[in-house]
Amino acid sequence: MNKAFTIMILWVFACQASFAQSNYTLKGKVNGMDGNPIVGASIQVVETLSGTVTGLDGGFDLDFSEGKTYTIKVSYLGFDPVIEKIAIKGGHNYREIQLQESFSQLQAVEIIGRKEDGYKNTSTFLGSKTQTNIKDLPQSVSYVTKELIHDQGLMRTGETVKNFSGVNQFTFYDDITIRGFRINGSSNTQLVNGMRTTTGFWKQPLINFLERVEVLKGPSSALFGNASPGGVVNRVTKKPLDITRNSLSFSVGSFNTFRALADFTGPVNDSKSLLYRLNVGYEDAQTFRDLQFDKNIVIAPSFSFIPSEKTRVNLDMVFNNSNSRLDRGQSAFQDDIYATPISLSLNTASDYLKEQTYTVTTSLNHRFNHWASFNASYMKTGYNEDLSEHRSANAYALDGNGDTMGDMVARQIFIRKRSRYVDNFSAFFNIDRNTGPLEHKLVVGYDYAQEIQPPGGSQLTASGYRNADDTGSINVYRPSERENYLLDNFGNPVPNVPHFDLNDPIASQRMLDVSKYHYLTRGFDPTLYHLNGVYVQDQITWGKFQAMLGLRYEFYTDFEEYKKPTETKVTQNVLLPRFGLVYSATENINVYGTYVEGYNPQTASVISNPNAGGPFDPLISDMVEFGMKSEWFNKRLEVTAAIYQIEQRNTLYPVLGEIDLLEQIGKETAKGIEFDVTGRILMNWSVLASYAYNDASITESPNEGDLNRQKPNAPRHQGNLWTKYEFDKGSFQGLGFGFGTNFVTERNVSLNASQTIPGYTLLNAAVYYTSGNMRLQLNVNNLSNKTHWVGGYDYIRLFPGAPRNVLGTISYTF
Repeated sequence: MNKAFTIMILWVFACQASFAQSNYTLKGKVNGMDGNPIVGASIQVVETLSGTVTGLDGGFDLDFSEGKTYTIKVSYLGFDPVIEKIAIKGGHNYREIQLQESFSQLQAVEIIGRKEDGYKNTSTFLGSKTQTNIKDLPQSVSYVTKELIHDQGLMRTGETVKNFSGVNQFTFYDDITIRGFRINGSSNTQLVNGMRTTTGFWKQPLINFLERVEVLKGPSSALFGNASPGGVVNRVTKKPLDITRNSLSFSVGSFNTFRALADFTGPVNDSKSLLYRLNVGYEDAQTFRDLQFDKNIVIAPSFSFIPSEKTRVNLDMVFNNSNSRLDRGQSAFQDDIYATPISLSLNTASDYLKEQTYTVTTSLNHRFNHWASFNASYMKTGYNEDLSEHRSANAYALDGNGDTMGDMVARQIFIRKRSRYVDNFSAFFNIDRNTGPLEHKLVVGYDYAQEIQPPGGSQLTASGYRNADDTGSINVYRPSERENYLLDNFGNPVPNVPHFDLNDPIASQRMLDVSKYHYLTRGFDPTLYHLNGVYVQDQITWGKFQAMLGLRYEFYTDFEEYKKPTETKVTQNVLLPRFGLVYSATENINVYGTYVEGYNPQTASVISNPNAGGPFDPLISDMVEFGMKSEWFNKRLEVTAAIYQIEQRNTLYPVLGEIDLLEQIGKETAKGIEFDVTGRILMNWSVLASYAYNDASITESPNEGDLNRQKPNAPRHQGNLWTKYEFDKGSFQGLGFGFGTNFVTERNVSLNASQTIPGYTLLNAAVYYTSGNMRLQLNVNNLSNKTHWVGGYDYIRLFPGAPRNVLGTISYTF
């Protein structure tokens, strides 16, 4: 790694020396109509796609390789862009440019591509279903933009969460916690472009087609239906732009990683009534984990049809094909998590996981006049899984006396096929009107969502110990009935699936003849549920006050025993209020308070256990939050702080002495503070930092040992820092450096009250060099090679983080 880093540094300095001189320069300044300099305006040379941004005095410098006439485009958020042709002659040229403030209305729905660059994102649709400045939203929102994703070399949603306050990984699946409450990709509470969707739980798709990832903290059911009380994750896809932007990117790195990414966008015709965008991603990589690999192909085309200035139609598609193995985590010797290497996996060479996921979204936005518009969207999601895996049986092996063999892990095999489909429809009106001194932004809408698991989903399972005549298996070994079991020469029961020997992992990871096992068949019964929701929300502005008042009525229907003669409907309904107030204390500072409620149904379809009992009342949650949002350095830097309390009731717990039966008794409370800084200190100095304290504990439980215990995989303290500095002038122009650190404190595992995983602090770094349309980048993660775990169920299923690793990337824009 040190050799690669040294070579990269030498190459960067050699390149910058060769490009540092130019005989043709353009210096200038960008002002507003009031004569004040505009800091951070984008200056783009259309012919070469090169450019720069203005400094603190509004000034800029551009170098050219030859003297001729160039087209210069100057733009800044909130101002109309200026395009001028400037003749560049030998020596120095100078030009002053004035920008006029734009009075265009905010979008009613997110179908126009974001033209901002950098780590700061000014507005969001997530918290209000209409474009709202984040500073004016009375609820906490965290996000990472595509620029930060690129700078840190990230390729998975789980990799981005280290940048969010109060958010961390639960496992290394598509599985995270927000303020101590767990959500995952198969829960149908995650969003794409504000619409409900589903993904595979096991693997995280590439995110090269995303504009940003954002998290709305706290219950969001008043907007999106059933959701986690901790918050909701929204993946915002890249949209077509009306300017041509193309890029290619190739990455190689540790663990035999290779990635190729492409992003093309622009107008199809001269009138720009038809726009397109195409994102393509290919990945072929192993990991630091034994036998693990990922082969992924992502194709994401998008089209925008604009028949008039009042109407816009979008079509977005994302297809992901994944070929890999399912990694169930590291197993350790009894209670020593350091006793086995973090690379240890219980798979065999014949295991596989094949997943296909697609989403197709069509959306319409029509503006009737300057104060009323209509929006409608439909999304179809499909998921298919084909799995064969050797994994732990969640226990150590037993000898003939029934004693635990701490160096042998009992194993089982799953062979499974299933699919899942989600339909989502959303329609709402936006009405902007005034009543006396009050300004209203009214949203009235209807949502419909349906999830179906069709017939045919099933699984072959081999586990337990072989019976005496080797014609089948018995799930549990009982020494008092040892005559019923097949025993080896040492008097130990013979496993149906060979145990994994922690002392000889290589032998246990070889291909096994799966035809020799005794299988039982488990069916995944077909399921269907749907929900209907109607809501009304008003954002009212009066002087320095902004109030958000919302009400949603949700009607949920689950078809128990779906497609069986005993099929019955289980219905639940709930009325969900939302109240928020923002006060503009100064030009830079807003303070806010909010109260929201949420719910999540707990029917057989949702908890995936038809033998659990019930039907149960839904999970009910509420949150009170107060905070401050502010912007500094000419709105380049955003600083936010929040304090909150979340309560969730009706938590399900196992009935003592029963295998599947659950009882509805329990309460959980999360209290904490969060602090975030995002944006630019100087135009060439970007920063993102956060800190969170979260006391998320179980406050009511049938098990007294659970009381006041921190919730699993939820650290009390966590934080991060990432900063990037780029030289924008002088002999080092084009060179940049990034550095970051993130930490979490000790966490409890989820299935063993006596086991914990240690906290950790990681260091990351990057070096960049940009010359014209070419950018070279080297990311080094976990610089100190810290052994750490991102989560765990118990010490048989631990989820270690990656050791030191390197990723080199070359990007070209044209």
